[in-house]
Amino acid sequence: MPLPACLFARAYRCKRFRGEAAFGKDTLLRQTFYGFRVHVRVCWPGVITRFSVVPADAHELSVVAELVEFARGFAVGDRNYWSPKTKEEVARSTGIELLAPYRSKKRDPAPEERSAFLSRLRYRIDTVFSQLAGRYSIKKVWARDLWHLAGRLLRKVLSHTIAFLLNHRAGNQPLQLSRLLH
Repeated sequence: MPLPACLFARAYRCKRFRGEAAFGKDTLLRQTFYGFRVHVRVCWPGVITRFSVVPADAHELSVVAELVEFARGFAVGDRNYWSPKTKEEVARSTGIELLAPYRSKKRDPAPEERSAFLSRLRYRIDTVFSQLAGRYSIKKVWARDLWHLAGRLLRKVLSHTIAFLLNHRAGNQPLQLSRLLH
């Protein structure tokens, strides 16, 4: 998930996060932004168990080892996590099978089978991302340094986890956070 540090028009003269943030591409909005990228490990049925903040120009594969540390089973990623070499390295070092749709949708040998199945699994992850962006306004960055940004992100993730647990205790679907208000 992209995390812009400031508006793009001000990016070259922005003093916040100088030397820490970078320019990256937001594929959803199809534009360049200045800031960070948040990588999140979401366990079933939607609990955030780990996250990593990296400069926006860092590739997704550079944080895979950090995200899957102390995990078991398999990990599902989006198309940017497709790499047979990384998949093999992660399986060898941690025993986790990294599942990602084929890198190019046009060249996918079996789009109806594997990629469609993984897209259904990713729906839960996208729901968590949309809650963080919508309900928790995680993309609004007012912090001026990494210490305060990390504290803010930790509070947002903690709040999401507590809402998830309260919802579960109330007998509601875990990610239907609006049910807590009724």
